[in-house]
Amino acid sequence: MSDALKLTILKTLATDGTIENTAVAFKDTSSETVLGALKSLESHEMVSYQILTTEVWTIEPEGQDQIESGSYEARIFQAVPAGEQGIAISELKAKFGAAANLGQGKGFKNGWIKKNGDNIVRVVDTIVDQTKVDLEIVQATGTHESKETIKDLKRRNLIKQNKFFSYAVAKGTCFSTELKKQEADLTVEMLKGDAWKSAEFKQFNFESLGINPRGGHLHPLLKVREEYRQIFFEMGFTEMPTNNYAESAFWNFDALFVPQQHSARELQDTFFLSDPLVSGELPDIWETVKNVHEKGGYGSIGYRASWSENEARKLVLRTHTTAVSSQMLYALAKEPYRPAKYFSIDKVYRNESVDDTHLAEFHQLEGVIVDKNMSLGRLIAFLDVFFKRLGISNIRFKPTYNPYTEPSMEIFGWHSGLDKWVELGNSGMFRPEMLRPLGLEEDVQVAGFGLSLERPTMIKCGIRNIRELVGHKVDLDTIEDNPACRLDKRTFIEVRQAAEEAARNKVSTACQ
Repeated sequence: MSDALKLTILKTLATDGTIENTAVAFKDTSSETVLGALKSLESHEMVSYQILTTEVWTIEPEGQDQIESGSYEARIFQAVPAGEQGIAISELKAKFGAAANLGQGKGFKNGWIKKNGDNIVRVVDTIVDQTKVDLEIVQATGTHESKETIKDLKRRNLIKQNKFFSYAVAKGTCFSTELKKQEADLTVEMLKGDAWKSAEFKQFNFESLGINPRGGHLHPLLKVREEYRQIFFEMGFTEMPTNNYAESAFWNFDALFVPQQHSARELQDTFFLSDPLVSGELPDIWETVKNVHEKGGYGSIGYRASWSENEARKLVLRTHTTAVSSQMLYALAKEPYRPAKYFSIDKVYRNESVDDTHLAEFHQLEGVIVDKNMSLGRLIAFLDVFFKRLGISNIRFKPTYNPYTEPSMEIFGWHSGLDKWVELGNSGMFRPEMLRPLGLEEDVQVAGFGLSLERPTMIKCGIRNIRELVGHKVDLDTIEDNPACRLDKRTFIEVRQAAEEAARNKVSTACQ
C-alpha cells in the first residue's frame, strides 16, 4: 500500500478532525486499498475506524432492457391495436417470444388488456409504464421508497442488492501527520551502534497463525512406486535402467518371440515414431531370432512366416518394459552364469481407448527372476508374497496366452470400490524360443511378470476411476491430503512363510 494514501488520510484528519465516509473522501480509491492503509495506521494507534455498510439496489441486464425499451407489459399493450378486434395471442408470441407471456400476465393484472377468445384486446386507452418509472428511480437513487415495489422488481429479477463498505475514521491515541518507519528486525548493525535506542519497532502478533507454506506434495503414484521399489530391494532385486522410452521393434517385439504379423504391432495398438522412422543396426543375434521366427528351433516349429529386418528396425514407443528385460537378459548371457533378479518401474505407451481402468500412457512394473530351478510354482509363491506386502491379499490367477511366456497367467485383484475383479498384471515363464537366441543356457529358466502401478494404487486409495488419479480430472486436494503410503511392513520371511503355508493348503485341497 502507498505511504501517500496514509499521509493523505492523516492530513485530512488533521484538517477536518474526522472522516465520515472514506467512499466519499477517497472516491477514486478502492475500498480494499483504503482498508489496508487504515489497518496499517491502526496498528500504530494513529487512527481508529468503524465499518460503514451501504446497501444499494442495482439494475440487472433485463431491467436495463426494460428501462431502454419499456416494460414487457407496456410493449404488449402498445402492440395491441385499439378496437374490439385486438390481436391474436399467437401473433404476440411470434413477435415477443417468452416476453409475451410475462407481459400479458402483468397487463391482465394491471387491467390494461383482456382475452377475447384467441385474441387480446385493450381495456383502457392509455397507460403509465410504472415499471419503467420505478426502475429509473432505482437506477438514479440506488433504492425506492416503496418496499413492495422493491420486492416486486427483485422477484422479477430486474434488480439485485449489493453491499458496499466504507469507513468512518477518527484520530488515534498516537495520532501524527508524520509517518515514521518501524523496524521489523533488530540487526547486527543496530547493536554495533546506538541506532537501536531510537528505533521504533513493529509490534509482534504472537497469536497470529501465519500463512501455511504451500510445499510440494507427493502424488499417490509416487508413494506407491517408492513402496514397490523398497519391497523389491528388500527381496534382493536390482533395478533396470529404463530411460529409453523409444525402442526398436526388435527389442520390443521380435526378441520376445512376438510374430511380425501379430495384431499388437498394428497402428491401432502401438505408437510408431515418424522421425526418426527406424533404429540403427540390429544386435548380432538378429539372424538367430529371424531363424526361430521363420523355421523354429529349441523344440518349436516357429511361425513359418517371413521375417523382415526393416520391420524389426522400426522405432516405437515401448508398449511394455519387457523390452528392457530382454536386453538385460542378453547382457546377462554374455557373463558367466549367475542367478539374477531384475525389476523396473516406468512408463509405457499403448494406443488404447481411455476408460475407468485404462490409459494410453501408464506405468508398468516389470520383473524377471533368472535361475536354474525356477518354476511356475515359485513364481506364484513370489507374487502371492509380493501382493501381500502391498496389502492386497485377495488375488487370483487365470491362465492366458502370451507370445513369449508359456505357461502364462493373468493376475487379478478384488477392488471393493468397483465391486469387481481388476486385472493387476500378467506373468509367466519365458519360452525357450525367446531365451535361447539371447544366449542363455538350456537349463536356465526365467520367470517374468508385468504389473500395473495405477490399478494397485486405485485399490489402495479407494479411487474408482483411473482418470481421477492422473490427468485433468485429478482433485489436487486429494493429492495434498493423501497420507503417506503404508503397506504391509511384516518381514519378507514372515510373509513368504505365510504364503507358502497358504499355497500348501490350496494344493492339499486340490488333491483331495
